[in-house]
Amino acid sequence: MVRTGTGESVLSRAIGIIEVFSPDEPVLPVSEIARRTGLHVATASRLIAELVGHGLLERAPDRGVRIGVRMWELGWRASPRLGLRDAAMPFLEDLHAVVGHHAQLGVLDGGDVLFIERLSARDAVINYSRIAGRLDLPHSSSGLVLLAHAPLELQEEVLRRPLRPPTGAAFSTPQQLRAALADVRRQQSAVLAGHQHGDATGVAVPVRDGRGEVVAALSVIVPNDGRGTALVPVLLAAARGITRSLTAGTARPG
Repeated sequence: MVRTGTGESVLSRAIGIIEVFSPDEPVLPVSEIARRTGLHVATASRLIAELVGHGLLERAPDRGVRIGVRMWELGWRASPRLGLRDAAMPFLEDLHAVVGHHAQLGVLDGGDVLFIERLSARDAVINYSRIAGRLDLPHSSSGLVLLAHAPLELQEEVLRRPLRPPTGAAFSTPQQLRAALADVRRQQSAVLAGHQHGDATGVAVPVRDGRGEVVAALSVIVPNDGRGTALVPVLLAAARGITRSLTAGTARPG
């Protein structure tokens, strides 16, 4: 692999360029990409031109740069989570019809929950999650469910980190978080009222594969009106349906 004078591979630099984009900033000028990656503008411009040539990036009308359609195509084709999403979609759609707000499916990815599907409705309550978006594990209902069933090493790692609660209702100490994880394992659900936003409640349950391993979290985001717990049985029923679908071999989780 070709390496630069600093020892960093050209591939690493190209990946660094791709990683600067986010759902909140899908289009960036070359100069900003160079600044964020620490590359010289000329170097960034040359690498961007190559990525554009391969369709992995594309030029925006305002001379900015954004992720290309080819990147989306390759990611969609290669994703090991597609089987899980396909198995979940019928149940996710039914769940969305019941709650009328947000219904979503998240998986554990590193130290975050990564959302692979979300269904919403007009005038639904505020929700910070989005497809291909991430949230911290301790402060979302999906993340809490996934963390509760994650390897002990990851749990302890998260418990050692600063929690940085987004609202006054969120967990602010390791003791609170540890107790909440125990509750999730006992109750097989998480109900977090006002943890991401004061107006919203997240309700999540684990989704298991045929071996009983937790492979995802199924959740809804509804108004913070004290009725979130009443949705737990509906979510558990939907999660069991996804498990049956996975077990039957109609789709396989990643």
